[in-house]
Amino acid sequence: MAKPIRKPIRKPVRKNEQNHRSLISEPLPLGRENYFILGAGILVIVAGYLAMLEGSVEGFLPLVLSPILLVSGYCVVIPIGIMYRKSAPKGPAVAEPLKQA
Repeated sequence: MAKPIRKPIRKPVRKNEQNHRSLISEPLPLGRENYFILGAGILVIVAGYLAMLEGSVEGFLPLVLSPILLVSGYCVVIPIGIMYRKSAPKGPAVAEPLKQA
């Protein structure tokens, strides 16, 4: 006769309220300046694709300007828009004393 398979008993996981994140309480990861830079990057990319639409095959716009605009939009402007942060105000740095338990 076959032995019945016993499933392991799982203990209920207690959720720690401090580790629980609420979507409402977290600030947006990007600021207003970031969205302006990202918008400029999208405009540069659209301008690159529009330059590619020129009718001539061996023209200046589709062969030279369009790749420059696309590479600069995708590889320079968009990453800058994602990584840009305002610099902290310069002033005297005040260190807090360490608390001993």
